Amino acid sequence: MASSTETASRGGARLHVQRFGTFLSNMVLPNIGAFIAWGLITALFIQTGWVKLIGDAFGYDGGYGFVSVLGGWKDADGVLLDANGNVGIVGPMITYLLPLLIGYTGGRMMYNDSLRGGVVGAIATMGAITGASVPMFLGAMVMGPLGGWSMKKLDALWAHKIRPGFEMLVNNFSAGIWGGILAVVGFVVAGPFVQGFSNLASNVVDFLVERNLLPLTSIFIEPAKILFLNNAINQGILTPLGTTAAQTDGKSILFLLEANPGPGLGLLLAFAVFGRGAAKSSAPGAILIQFIGGIHEIYFPYVLAKPKLIAAVILGGMAGVATNVAFGSGLRSPASPGSIIAVWASSPPSSLLGVTASVVVAAGVCFLVASFLLKIDKSTDDGDLAAATAQMEANKGKKSSVSGMLAGSGAAASGPIRSIVFACDAGMGSSAMGASVLRKKVHGAGFTDVTVVNKAISNLTDDVDLVVSHQDLTDRARQKTPSATHVSVENFMSSPRYDEIVDLLQQQNGAGAGASAPAAAGGGVDSGLLARESIVLDASGSRDDAITRAGELLVAAGAVESSYVQAMHERETSVSTYMGNLLAIPHGTNEAKGAIRRSAISFVRFPQQVDWNGKPVEFVIGIAGAGDDHLKLLGRIAEIFTDESQVARLSAARSADDVLAVLGAMQPA
Repeated sequence: MASSTETASRGGARLHVQRFGTFLSNMVLPNIGAFIAWGLITALFIQTGWVKLIGDAFGYDGGYGFVSVLGGWKDADGVLLDANGNVGIVGPMITYLLPLLIGYTGGRMMYNDSLRGGVVGAIATMGAITGASVPMFLGAMVMGPLGGWSMKKLDALWAHKIRPGFEMLVNNFSAGIWGGILAVVGFVVAGPFVQGFSNLASNVVDFLVERNLLPLTSIFIEPAKILFLNNAINQGILTPLGTTAAQTDGKSILFLLEANPGPGLGLLLAFAVFGRGAAKSSAPGAILIQFIGGIHEIYFPYVLAKPKLIAAVILGGMAGVATNVAFGSGLRSPASPGSIIAVWASSPPSSLLGVTASVVVAAGVCFLVASFLLKIDKSTDDGDLAAATAQMEANKGKKSSVSGMLAGSGAAASGPIRSIVFACDAGMGSSAMGASVLRKKVHGAGFTDVTVVNKAISNLTDDVDLVVSHQDLTDRARQKTPSATHVSVENFMSSPRYDEIVDLLQQQNGAGAGASAPAAAGGGVDSGLLARESIVLDASGSRDDAITRAGELLVAAGAVESSYVQAMHERETSVSTYMGNLLAIPHGTNEAKGAIRRSAISFVRFPQQVDWNGKPVEFVIGIAGAGDDHLKLLGRIAEIFTDESQVARLSAARSADDVLAVLGAMQPA
């Protein structure tokens, strides 16, 4: 029996692979529309496309000049050329557009969703593109994130050291110079390396195809899907290799190794006919989601409930691959999601019959094997499926968006929710305001017995029912509270997830007890927290300027040491303090609390607004919280910034007294 350390090691390795696959898919999936556009143009306008096929069928043998220009028909040597000897749309799209989109997305991801990171990532990707003769998808997945990450590190070296007025000059030239350097690196190193890797991988695929061994890949791919490793395999290997093959051959079988919906369809049909209990009753609905919707994860719990059924999906996958090999069929572009609709849309005319046959054969083989295994199985399915759904979500590392239908009416309830914690890095600002907004919604819905508090992630304990955190912090929060339900938000002030939490309370706790308890009476703003001297109404500059200005006001008020300003910038580089509704609340890291002398708040208004990582911000409130005495005002601010009329009053304020009048008009949260 494997030791617990070995088991944890395997689980950790699987989790790392899942995260890596998710990272790859996050670069590809936002751009899947471009892949579909390229696939449609290819399907319609290349020399073997639908337009020419239909025209030839009706005896129309001329006038294809415009079509050939769009598709880039091949000459006698197989080179993509249009009627004038130039490359058509198809070639440039796959050579330049798609890799550049992936590189841009990867760079932006690595630089906190910054356009700056995306631009440098795209420049670096361009070098890799020109350094090889194959579509540079793998190179884009390397050079794009490298560009964004390295630019972020370089910017941190001279952050807050640039003289006012020179920020744009330094930022533009640093991005241009570093992007140019990375483009050269991509041309000299990344391009040739990816070219060699692609050639090697293509030779391996050719070796398997020539010896009729390609169906054996299902032995690895199908179990990997159940463990949610499909993103790493599909987006990291099969999609780049398949796209390269499709450029030269017009199609690739690699696009169907993982995306074929046949095995999942066959398994669910077997449960619909021969299953028992919840598994049998939920299977028909799951078929619709899997086969038409293309969400394959819906059938994973059925396999986890009865692990022996992995044999059925493996054999079904092998049968589907063997059918495509026999017909010589494949897809022009990735089928994402893996719906039969997407599969047919990506099929070239010559492969439509073979692709359809591969889906039917895969479903049939999987159905027969799964039906036999279910017939000889004597156990019930109800408890197994509920437990397997939980196991699937544990494998995935997050709540499944479609698994709720699998539990059925007989699934055990997870129990009422009594405690909600809004967690952030330092527990001073973001979480306090988010908790205030959420508390108002929860208590307003009648759940006055549910506590909603805020804490730093480092102070979380695994005895709470539900944890809310910024999407960039959820993984850390989950490690501290693995038993809790976790909800990720991006907009703290008006996140739609708050309404979902109220709906969850209604499901888990029953109807609310009535209107919320009246708020405690409270006075005006504590002048010791927000002094008139700490209010600025006519500021201008960048996001970093705004953070520095808010921090310097706190320093001038004697609330913090000067080192706290740098900690505010460090906090922003890890997790954005953008709250939504034109508000940002920069504050220091948890480690910087020692630099706080007393609690205080500064208020800076930017009439022309500030670009806060792509979001508009007009109001910047700097926060220093030594204890809990600043939380009352934060709760009041949270209520104000969910009220459009109050925000309008702050926009129109002409004096510090006008600001204090608005902030003091609200009762404590």
